[in-house]
Amino acid sequence: MSYFEDLQKKITSKTAHVGIVGLGYVGLPLAVEFAAAGFHVTGIDIDAKKVTLLNRGESYIQDIPTSVLAPLVKSGKLKGTTDFAAVATMDTINICVPTPLRKTKDPDMSYIVNACQEIVKHFHTGVLIILESTTYPGTTNELMLPMFEKPGMKVGDEFFLCFSPERVDPGNAKFQTRNIPKVVGGITPACTKVGALFYQQALETVIPVNSTRVAEMVKLLENTFRMINIGLVNEMAMLCDRMGIDVWEVIDAAATKPFGFMPFYPGPGLGGHCIPIDPFYLSWKTKQAGIEARFIELAGYINGNMPHFVVDKIQNALNDHSKALKGSRVHVLGVAYKRDIDDVRESPALDIIHLLGKRGASVTYSDPYVPHLHADGVVADMTAIDADKGAADADCVVIVTDHKDLDYTRIVERAKLIVDTRNALKGNPSAKIVRL
Repeated sequence: MSYFEDLQKKITSKTAHVGIVGLGYVGLPLAVEFAAAGFHVTGIDIDAKKVTLLNRGESYIQDIPTSVLAPLVKSGKLKGTTDFAAVATMDTINICVPTPLRKTKDPDMSYIVNACQEIVKHFHTGVLIILESTTYPGTTNELMLPMFEKPGMKVGDEFFLCFSPERVDPGNAKFQTRNIPKVVGGITPACTKVGALFYQQALETVIPVNSTRVAEMVKLLENTFRMINIGLVNEMAMLCDRMGIDVWEVIDAAATKPFGFMPFYPGPGLGGHCIPIDPFYLSWKTKQAGIEARFIELAGYINGNMPHFVVDKIQNALNDHSKALKGSRVHVLGVAYKRDIDDVRESPALDIIHLLGKRGASVTYSDPYVPHLHADGVVADMTAIDADKGAADADCVVIVTDHKDLDYTRIVERAKLIVDTRNALKGNPSAKIVRL
């Protein structure tokens, strides 16, 4: 029996030992789905705290309730370790590690390289490796394949290598790991086939594509599409502001067109693990090919300037109320990068707080999901205060993240002035509200 046939048999019989490298917001939900589908899953992470919590059955990811995780751990279907020696017993390995940008906007591949170097130490025949970390087209083929393919270890024969982009949307109750269509492309047709077969055991819909490059580009197209359209509508917001036009009313009216228009909404800036970062992987790669990604660069510039636009808006609003920004108390409502989650990665709130501080404002914040703010030097460590008190004490309240749990009626009653960057107070005619 060939390695290909043997691995297919293990996968369909659910006797394959599944490994997940990286137990964050992508890796842990994936591990839970495969454990729930009947596989024995081992997660590997260099963060001992995550591994300890996992082995106690305690979830540290908002989208995975402890009530779901604990029974899988108790049954022995799911466990964690910090030891890459576990790779020796694995039949499949999903790599779900971070891929941040350096300050120079070029990809930081160190997490992928480090994970692969550890895996290689315990690598064996008949294993399927799938990279899920978002990256530039060519990573799987150009960076990973040479690390694994050696004499007697030929891809598509002795081992199998694929790319499958993560599409996780934290806080989305409707679409989660199980029911988000899963794109997968392999180095060879055999790799694609076994990769698709693997995902079909636990996920509802699998979309095979012809190569790892196609799969890598799929994710970048998805997020570049969003980033550019958000950049466009943010620019429209700035134009409408100059012309005294309500951009929110414009968008609502345009959205009544039943074809040819898709509504996007302005905001204080881009945040999260994907949209502010992923398009620059593509921009970096195209520059290597001598092509300039002008849409990406321009949209990045516009979106990057939105926190400055918001702070100018706050300053102008205070001026209209005969107050200077310097010395004023400004209360920020919501610091997560989007509503109803606890994630502050790349959140525009951090830049807004930083800019307000530089202009001499005294800044406080409230967020029901983020009780403490540790922003790695962007801002000083802060602790959330009660939203009612923050609104009542502030000279200006700024709605940066429109969490549903916030009582906006009470906030409007208590606040002296509000700058609403999310249209959270839509329909409220109060003169104290200034909209983006």
